[in-house]
Amino acid sequence: MPQTQRIAPNLEFIKNLQAAGGDTVKRCYQCATCSVACPISPQDGPFPRKEMVWAQWGLKDKLLSDIDLWLCHRCGNCSDLCPRGAKPGDVLAAARTMVYRELVGPKIVGEWMSSPKHLPKLIAIPALLFAFIWMIMTGFGIPEGKIVYGKLFPGDYTIDPIFTLAFAFVAYTFYKGVRKLFAEFDKGPKTVFIGPHQKVGWLQAAKEVVLEELVTHNKWKECGDAPADQARFKGHFYTFFAFIALAIVTSVIAVSHWGPVFLPFLHFLEPMGHTPLPLYNPVKLLANVGAVMLVIGMVALTKRRLNLDKAKSASSYSDWFLLGVIWAVTVTGIGSQLLRWVNWASLAYFVYYLHLIAVFMLIAYLPWSKLGHLVYRTAALVYTRVAGRLPMPAVADRTFHV
Repeated sequence: MPQTQRIAPNLEFIKNLQAAGGDTVKRCYQCATCSVACPISPQDGPFPRKEMVWAQWGLKDKLLSDIDLWLCHRCGNCSDLCPRGAKPGDVLAAARTMVYRELVGPKIVGEWMSSPKHLPKLIAIPALLFAFIWMIMTGFGIPEGKIVYGKLFPGDYTIDPIFTLAFAFVAYTFYKGVRKLFAEFDKGPKTVFIGPHQKVGWLQAAKEVVLEELVTHNKWKECGDAPADQARFKGHFYTFFAFIALAIVTSVIAVSHWGPVFLPFLHFLEPMGHTPLPLYNPVKLLANVGAVMLVIGMVALTKRRLNLDKAKSASSYSDWFLLGVIWAVTVTGIGSQLLRWVNWASLAYFVYYLHLIAVFMLIAYLPWSKLGHLVYRTAALVYTRVAGRLPMPAVADRTFHV
């Protein structure tokens, strides 16, 4: 005989979910069109129908422990075909954003990331930090002679320690977040998943995710071939590899600069550890290629975001916050280089100051921003493969479970 279960809706969670971009969740009337329309939803307990129920009822714990939340690629098929305009894809994206903010502390950062009214606070933290350094170094003056940004913000004593600490903080925060995410998954139902896929080990699962989800973006191609999907694929593809290229550049410079200090036999790397590098330097060339790729990717993503059919999908504050920060990093980074070339010192140093603010915001707030899905979603997808829960092609004989 089935037992009665008392449901205690979390009204605050519903309110926050709606504010994060899931404002259409209450329109859903459980027709299951979304689960039928999704080309990659698993056969057993398909999404996003059950997630829409849990979101409507504010069942926060259900969503936190739901691994299916991370299988969605937000292609928009479900939102396109929803007869009520409930936009399931947007609701699932908002739910993932809520999960980011629930995983790690300090909670105040997640709260600030949730509303544009807190944006000045997020900007003020790095702005005051780097303004203080500027004041200490030159009293807000402009260094004389050749434009070298290290004159104003010395790498050894300011930039390197600040961003090393920020990176360490973010890495530790992600570590705690992923552990908590896996702990939530472990609390979920131990369903026997139906399908041809077998459970795999952690290393094999990680290899599959990297090749199928990150490097090739192959899974995205299963979601559709509409112009909006192509623009999204192109934007994410170019932006992802631009970040890879720029990460390599930063790593090479850091290792070249600090390596010989601790390991003298690496002295041959010293020339690449002192910036600014000549334009013909391979590391500099890679940096500029990365910058061009970033512009291409961001143009594609921004155009797609602006051209979205608002009746089928919508842009939330978290979407625009991320795009805005990356654009700020891109424009100020390229601007700093161009202004140094034309020797416009006063503007060059100020633009570089803005660049540092934008880079700090991109890195330090990463675990609470939409870009955090690069870590959380990757980890979640590895977990799904270890558990044997994989997306699969649509089939006709599905059974729906709530």
